[in-house]
Amino acid sequence: MNAITQLDDQPIRHRTVASSGNEIHVAEAGDGPLVVFVHGFPESWYSWRHQIPVLATAGYRVAAIDVRGYGGSSQPDEIEAYSMTALVGDVIAVIDDAVGRDGQAVVIGHDWGAPIAWNTALLRPDRIRAVAGLSVPYSARGDVPPLDSFRALVGDDNFFYIDYFQEPGLVEAEVAEDLEGWIRGFYFTASGEARPTDAPMFLLPKGSQLRTRLQQPEPGDMAWMSDDDFAFYLAEFTRTGLTGGFNRYRNITRDWHELAAWRFAPITVPSLFIGGDRDGPTQWGASSIERFAETLPRLVGSHILSDCGHWVQQEKPEETNRLLLDFLSGLD
Repeated sequence: MNAITQLDDQPIRHRTVASSGNEIHVAEAGDGPLVVFVHGFPESWYSWRHQIPVLATAGYRVAAIDVRGYGGSSQPDEIEAYSMTALVGDVIAVIDDAVGRDGQAVVIGHDWGAPIAWNTALLRPDRIRAVAGLSVPYSARGDVPPLDSFRALVGDDNFFYIDYFQEPGLVEAEVAEDLEGWIRGFYFTASGEARPTDAPMFLLPKGSQLRTRLQQPEPGDMAWMSDDDFAFYLAEFTRTGLTGGFNRYRNITRDWHELAAWRFAPITVPSLFIGGDRDGPTQWGASSIERFAETLPRLVGSHILSDCGHWVQQEKPEETNRLLLDFLSGLD
C-alpha cells in the first residue's frame, strides 16, 4: 500500500476495518459528520485526492475506502466474495467502525462505487443520511438480467466490455502483457480528452482484445492526472493486479438474483447525481436519468458537467467539489 500521509496540508490517517473476515483499508481525514467515498474501476481511495482535503477542511470526517480487491484491502480469491451485498456490507462495516451501529453517513461513489453507494442506500436506508453517485446513474433492478440487455444491445458478433470481462483469466492475460500501457490507455480513452473514433472503447468484436480499442495519450494529454498520480495507481496495480476489480463485473448476474426483493425499488434518502457529457455510462444511462423522479424521489440535483469524461471528480474537481459541498450543506 502506498503510504500517502498528507494531501494539501491535510493529514491522512490510514487504518483497516474488519468486515466479515476481510479487512477494508480506509484513508481518513477531518472531523465532523461522516462522509464515505467509494471508488470505481480501476481506481483507489486516491481517486478522491481532490475531494478529501476540501471536505475535511469544510468540517466533515472523510473516509475514502479501498474497495475489496484493491489497494490495502483484502483480496479474497472467490468470485462470489465480490457480490454487491458483500460490498454493501463493507461500507456498513466502515460506518459502524467510525460512528457506531446507530450512526449514519453520507455515501458518495464513482463508477462501480456509484452502484455500491446506491445499493447501500437502498438496502440500509437506516444507516445512510444521503447518497451521491458520479458517472453511473441509479437504475432500479428490473426484470431482465443485465448481461441479456448488453448482448441484445451489441448483437451476436460483438462483446460489450462487461461481457468480455466475464470469463476469469481472459482479460487478466491481456492486461499482463502490458499493465502500464493498458491502465494508461483505459484512463485516457474513457476521459474527456480521448480522440473521436468510430471504434468505441466499450464495444469490441468477438475474438479481439480490449486493448485494441485503447488510445494512448500524447505528451501533454491527461492534464487531470499527473505523472506522480499515475505512478501511484501503477504501483498499486503492479502489487495487487486487477482480478479483484474484474471480479466485481463477474457478479452482476448474481447481484440481479440477490436483489430480486428490491425489484423496481426507489431510493428514499436525499440523493445527488453528477455525470460528464462525454462519459459513456452517463450517456448510456440517459433513460435511467429520465426516471429519477420515480427512482430517486428525494433527488436534490442531477448535473451533467461539460467537456467531462468518465473520471468526473478527477477531471473536474472544482465543479465536483462545489456540487458536493452544496449537497452536504443542504442536508437536514
